[in-house]
Amino acid sequence: MATERILIVDDEETLCEVLKLNLENEGYDVDIAFSAEQALTLDLKQYSLILLDIMMGEISGIKMAKMLKADVTTADIPIIFCTARDTEDDMIMGLNIGADDYIMKPYTVRNVIARVKSVLRRTNGHKANSHTTEKSNILQVEGLILDLEFKRCTIDDIEIKLARKEFELLAYLISHRGKICSREQILSRVWSDEVVVLDRTIDVNITRLRSKIGAYGSYIVTRSGFGYGFRD
Repeated sequence: MATERILIVDDEETLCEVLKLNLENEGYDVDIAFSAEQALTLDLKQYSLILLDIMMGEISGIKMAKMLKADVTTADIPIIFCTARDTEDDMIMGLNIGADDYIMKPYTVRNVIARVKSVLRRTNGHKANSHTTEKSNILQVEGLILDLEFKRCTIDDIEIKLARKEFELLAYLISHRGKICSREQILSRVWSDEVVVLDRTIDVNITRLRSKIGAYGSYIVTRSGFGYGFRD
């Protein structure tokens, strides 16, 4: 099995070197970029995960994350924000972009390593689950089709751009069609227990999903006090 590669993008050189040393001790290959501009000159497709600071130079971590998610070749690379920006709005914005976790500075190296392992474990689990039959890679509700292998959502043959968590949430709801899934079930499947998840995270993603999938948004049902489902 190939060694997983991690890219650290942060303008604090000492912090980067400490993280690099400790992650390499865990068996990862680690590269460092001291700005988003420098990171964008690299072949980002080779990385299994990116640790990304928000407050940097002209290109912020938020802007770089949006660029990665907009590019089909890098859209599936997990991103963990490591930042001193610790307001609820900052966290929600980061998660809505499609980040897989959000770690606030100051943090311990042990915490970062635990989060990295959690995100990679979840990501690798999704990849393993995709090695099934062609039929099981497709979820379809009338004209709404989710291709689980290519991470593509289409409605009447028109591609709909979904963030990573939006796609995974929609796939989970459709795969449990006709049932109400509790918030705890959704969190344990779409978000790891070790990831910091705000109470509003699911609600925000549900609202965005309903908006993006048009008429099919009405198929997502809410049962107050119980959870969410996708109706038959």
